[in-house]
Amino acid sequence: MTKLEMKRKVLALIEELNPNSEMLTDDPDIARKHDDVMNQVMFEMVRFKKLPGYVEIPVKAGDLIDFARIEKAGKYEVYQLGIVRGVQVDYKAQGTIIKALEDGVMEIDYFKYPERITESTKDSYEFELPNDVLEIMPYGIAADLLKSDISSQYGQIYANRYAELKQMLDPRYSMGGIYVDGGYSI
Repeated sequence: MTKLEMKRKVLALIEELNPNSEMLTDDPDIARKHDDVMNQVMFEMVRFKKLPGYVEIPVKAGDLIDFARIEKAGKYEVYQLGIVRGVQVDYKAQGTIIKALEDGVMEIDYFKYPERITESTKDSYEFELPNDVLEIMPYGIAADLLKSDISSQYGQIYANRYAELKQMLDPRYSMGGIYVDGGYSI
């Protein structure tokens, strides 16, 4: 889904869509806030259904790999470390720094934040989030856009629906598995 498609979906949901308007709405307050709110809700959703990333970094024994080095290699802001393979490692600073204990290639699975949405983000921006998250986001965006509208309770209605849908979200991408190499002796 693109940023433009999400914007249309939200504006249609809150009955503010005007396809003939350059801003897609006649309400300047909603048009002004839309990108910031969309980014905020997207970042909130990525904490519920984490966005995986993977990078390989050549290392020497003693190298310290922090989030900044992972971000430089992977081009994304790191949210949390996942699995590290390829070389023996030790974790430092509450798991935010990885110390290589041998030479080789460190394979890092991590969770990342998506590219931020700003006013300069093109409408062709493609969300990196899975479809189940993209179908929930409009309710969160609608709730935040309408939360200061005291003349109606629509903001609260959308907030309740958003909270309900987040509770049903499955955070997994796949089912876990176990592999036993060499058998098991009792």
